[in-house]
Amino acid sequence: MAVAEDVCTETTGATALGVPAASAMAVGTAAQEVGLKRGEFAIAVHLGLIRLMVPQNGGRPMVGRDEIERLRSQDGFPETLRERVRTVGTAEGARRLGISPDRFTRFARAGCLTPITFYLNRYRAIVWLYLADELTGFAAREPQLLTGRSPGWLRDRLEGGADCRAGNWRSRRVERLLSLTEDPWARVAVLADTLDPVQLAEVVDDPYERAYVARLRPEPAFGPTGPVWARETMAHLMRADEPDELLWRRVNLIMELDNAREVRPAPRPGGDRRAIPSPGSERAPAPDPRGDADADADARSRSRSRSGPESDLVPGVPSSVPPSPCPGPGPVHAPTGAAEPVVGLLARIGLRRRTSRETNRRQSPPRRATFGE
Repeated sequence: MAVAEDVCTETTGATALGVPAASAMAVGTAAQEVGLKRGEFAIAVHLGLIRLMVPQNGGRPMVGRDEIERLRSQDGFPETLRERVRTVGTAEGARRLGISPDRFTRFARAGCLTPITFYLNRYRAIVWLYLADELTGFAAREPQLLTGRSPGWLRDRLEGGADCRAGNWRSRRVERLLSLTEDPWARVAVLADTLDPVQLAEVVDDPYERAYVARLRPEPAFGPTGPVWARETMAHLMRADEPDELLWRRVNLIMELDNAREVRPAPRPGGDRRAIPSPGSERAPAPDPRGDADADADARSRSRSRSGPESDLVPGVPSSVPPSPCPGPGPVHAPTGAAEPVVGLLARIGLRRRTSRETNRRQSPPRRATFGE
C-alpha cells in the first residue's frame, strides 16, 4: 500500500481571517470542487496556485469560495490546472526526456532534477516524483545532456556517491515556506525542522523558545496522515544530513532567531513576556549599594583594629573600586549599566565550540601518568 507524502500543504503564511462558514469550505471539499486529487491539491498549494485561509479562532485551514471561482474562471480549467500539478516518476519522466531510466536517475542524483514530492511504496522505499512541466523545461534548457556522453563534472559527482534528491527537495520546501510568511518566529519554526533535537537545542538553548517554535511548526492542511513509520520517514527526510548543509541551516537559524528575539520575545509561563537575552549575553546582577557600604565599613574597622588610626585609607580613592582583574580565557562581560558588545555570528559559533570542548574536558576522566613522568 503506497503512502503519499502530504507535507506540501503547510499553512505557513496562510491568510488569517474571520472566515464565515458560508464563504469558505474545507480543503477536501475544495479539492473535489476543482477536480484535483489530494496529492495534486497539495502540490497546487505548495506552488502558490491555491491560497488557503486560517480561521481566527483556530482550526483547520479552509479555502474561500471566491478562490474557487477564480480558479474556475481561468482559461482551460480544469485541464490547465491539472497539467501544472501533474507529477511523473522515473519511468515516465525518462520517456518524456527520451532517455533511459538509469540516465534519468543519474541526473536526479547529480542534482539536475529536483523532486516536488514523494511517496512510500509497500516496501517502505522512497519513490520521488517530479513536475512534468519542469522536465519539459529541463529538456529545452539542457539538450546536450540528453545525448552523448555525460560531462566530467556529472561523472565525478556521481562517483563521489552524491545523491542530491533529498537535499534539493528539502531546500525547495524550506524556501517555499519561508517565502509564504513574514512572521519571524514562524520562519524560525520552518528552519528548526531541518535540525535534529540535539542540534536544535544547541542553537535554540532556551526551552521556552523551543516549545514556542514547536507550536508554530507548519502542519499539513489535510492533517497528519499515514502510519507512524511514514511520518517518521518524513521527519527524517526534513533534517539536513550533509556537513555543509548542516552548517548552512544552523547559520540561517541563528540569524532568524536573533531577528525574532528583537521583534518580540517568546511567551513565558504565567504571561511573563520579559525580553529573553541572547546566549552568552547574560549580565551579572547589579550590586546592592547597602551591602557595599556595610562591607566598606567592616573593612575600615578591621584595618583600624590592626594598624591603628594612622593606617586609614588614602583620601580621594573610592574604597568600593575593586582591583583590576587579569583578563581570563572566558568572555568578557560589560559592567552593569554599560552597553554590551554585540556578539557576532562567528563569535557565537566559536563560543559554542569552546564551551563544548570545555564540557568534554571536564567530563573526561583524568589521564594516568605513564612510567617515567
